[in-house]
Amino acid sequence: MKLSARNMLKGTVKSVTRGAVAAQVKVDIGGGNVITSTVTVDAIEDLGIAEGKPITVIIKASEVILGTE
Repeated sequence: MKLSARNMLKGTVKSVTRGAVAAQVKVDIGGGNVITSTVTVDAIEDLGIAEGKPITVIIKASEVILGTE
């Protein structure tokens, strides 16, 4: 797969939490770091995303939102 995005991180799916329409995917990228992404349930099924499977996280810098608690 070739993409113009430069922020690509390889990892392993740690968990998938499905809702009615969206799912939360936690990806272990190593070093104790986990990235969480929300995608549609259709995307989970289409891409075959499942716990323990390898996955690539692609981050488009113009669409990253940061928050604090």
